[in-house]
Amino acid sequence: APVGLWPHLFTMFSTLRLASGALSSPARCVLRSAVAAQCTSLRSFAKKAKSEDNGEIIIPLDSAHLTHRCDGPTSKDIPTSQEEMLKFYETMYAVRRLEVASDTLYKQRLIRGFLHLYNGQEAVAVGMLAAMKETDAVITAYRDHAFSLLRGGTYYTILSELMGKAPGVSKGKGGSMHLFGVDHHFYGGNAIVGAQVPVGAGISFAQKYEGTGGVTMVAYGDGAANQGQIFETFNMAYIWKLPCIFVIENNGYGMGTSISRAASNTDFFLRGDFVPGMKVDGMDVFGVKHAMEYACDFARNQGPIVLEMMTYRYVGHSMSDPGTTYRTREEVDNVRKKQDPIERLKDRILKGNLATADEIKAIEKTVKKDVDDALRKAKAAPWPDMEELYHDIYEETVPVRHVERANNFYPPQ
Repeated sequence: APVGLWPHLFTMFSTLRLASGALSSPARCVLRSAVAAQCTSLRSFAKKAKSEDNGEIIIPLDSAHLTHRCDGPTSKDIPTSQEEMLKFYETMYAVRRLEVASDTLYKQRLIRGFLHLYNGQEAVAVGMLAAMKETDAVITAYRDHAFSLLRGGTYYTILSELMGKAPGVSKGKGGSMHLFGVDHHFYGGNAIVGAQVPVGAGISFAQKYEGTGGVTMVAYGDGAANQGQIFETFNMAYIWKLPCIFVIENNGYGMGTSISRAASNTDFFLRGDFVPGMKVDGMDVFGVKHAMEYACDFARNQGPIVLEMMTYRYVGHSMSDPGTTYRTREEVDNVRKKQDPIERLKDRILKGNLATADEIKAIEKTVKKDVDDALRKAKAAPWPDMEELYHDIYEETVPVRHVERANNFYPPQ
């Protein structure tokens, strides 16, 4: 038997030996309970040993997904590996450190304008993109730093962009709300509330028209969920069966207004009506990945689907919002303590003996050093040249309506 199995066998056999003596009825009941407990432990160990034969680890789904007009994933067991779990931890921690660095830059007045941080919502971006193909498209709102980092951006290019520097992902001309990476199928970073939703459906339409087999993930917040253009897009996407995944990152507050004060129906996954939907624990990176894998397969083969990711932001809506005038500090601290996605994963890693506390600290130390190095480099990066003002300008001869065909262009050529 495997070495780890001997303690279970020894305890069970020792317990059974006691049965050779004369036992009272209550004592026999205790004996049966003890043997049953050891059998359960044996089965648990055997399952774990079996899953680890090929490096695979099976994680049970913490919170069941709620579904609307779809069955959802058939299995509640999520396969993963030690490598993936540690990678998820490193990536979520990296997103958190990037936001901490961004916060510092803003307070030093090195970032101007608006800045919307992602602290607390890391599991949503990391879990979703882990389930998608690299050729699938991603478009989101202005809380976009994590998505950029996961789709081709680096600490250096993102921090440079936030400060308006030339090496930035948008050449220093976009800023925090307009990170972009078309080479990695990342289409922003969009500042107008809800505007990315119909644009995302357009990207999805192109995927279907060109037969790429790709899907588009369109993310927006609960604050945008009442926008009329979103319902129009649902309708078109459903009629055309577009491979589009609409994701509501429901952090509970649209700016400073709680969802209960802004929406008559706060179950946003139901609001696609004819479009199927699921509600997901967005604080569990593996639950997110589990749901997104199903959604990707559904969208590729059947059409649009809505995912509502239940998450939370620890910070205010933007840097001008302290985040404490419409909710209590106790509420924020309670979520940090009980649901933080990074701490939840760390706890799972440590309890599963997949890494030691020192190994976890080493990961954190490396990430922190990399972010700090990129921060120093970004601060010293050059500004864009003045001639850059004239680059990336879209020019098109626009037809003018209600004139003869021969003269329907302005200005005349």
